[in-house]
Amino acid sequence: MSKNKSVFGPIVRTSFLIMLLCGVIYPVVTTGIAQVLMPEKAGGSLLYDEDGKEMGAELIGQNFTSENYFHGRVSSIEYDAANSGSGNYAPSNEEMIERTKLAVEKWKQVHPDNNAVPIDLVTNSASGLDPHISPEGAYAQTARVSLATGISQTDLNGLIEKNTQDRELGLFGEPRVNVLLLNVDLNQLIK
Repeated sequence: MSKNKSVFGPIVRTSFLIMLLCGVIYPVVTTGIAQVLMPEKAGGSLLYDEDGKEMGAELIGQNFTSENYFHGRVSSIEYDAANSGSGNYAPSNEEMIERTKLAVEKWKQVHPDNNAVPIDLVTNSASGLDPHISPEGAYAQTARVSLATGISQTDLNGLIEKNTQDRELGLFGEPRVNVLLLNVDLNQLIK
């Protein structure tokens, strides 16, 4: 009995020490370092307008539906970050095929003069929250946005070019456009 007591004490103390280190000290230290080194990213990369009103998060897509704005990817979770992740459907899945067909039909209705449907605008990302589209997906929308806003396609193409992010370190990922940042710049031209 006393032998078991002598083993139990170190186990409890070690478990408590590990919980303290991993559950309290480490998160507090890393959060503190992040707040000091990159406060905007540690705070969720939120964007605010001139009045201090929150417009959205740079890293989470939003559902833009107005013809005055560029639209992002299809989201099977309606950009609800609490439900991150989408169905893991194979390309042959009937539900995914039907959803993609509907998205293509909607594209053709809204863009009758442009039948070249950018694949990223009719399919969703793995998380369902991706805030980026391809530059091609943005350029494909300029005729619609120009017609709705009266801003020339040349000016809209300039906005897209300004908001196109290149590959990370020139190697990783694909060129992409953050739809929220693009629409924020577009708002400046609309005003």
